[in-house]
Amino acid sequence: MKLHELKSPEGSRQGRKRVGRGTGSGWGRNSGKGEKGQNSRSGGGVRPGFEGGQMPLFRRLPKRGFKNPFTKEYNAINLDRLNMFDNGTVVTEDLLLEKRVISKKLDGVKILANGTIEKALTVKVSKFSKAACEKIEAAGGTTEVL
Repeated sequence: MKLHELKSPEGSRQGRKRVGRGTGSGWGRNSGKGEKGQNSRSGGGVRPGFEGGQMPLFRRLPKRGFKNPFTKEYNAINLDRLNMFDNGTVVTEDLLLEKRVISKKLDGVKILANGTIEKALTVKVSKFSKAACEKIEAAGGTTEVL
């Protein structure tokens, strides 16, 4: 078999429907749009969500709550996850992303105090809980808030 001998399977490629090209084509006269009415016209039809003049669903339902546009979202990491690094490693947000400890960068990383840490690490992230700071420094490491 050579490249120029390749053929697609029978019926896998279908020509596009050319409407409005005469009665012999099967799609002449009204071009498959039926007779008269809004949907048969060029540019006709209604916008998404239109319910024929009935009060639309999004206006019938009550609105609740408030989404603060200025809120910050942090990746939370427990202390015991940092035991994967060797002694003396400088742990940054980029390193955590590279090692897949966090899946994506949000507004920063916060270290929480769950678990224990056995390594002396230099941790440079956006936020620490007070207990996490104490545990890292007790293990011989240092903390730095970015």
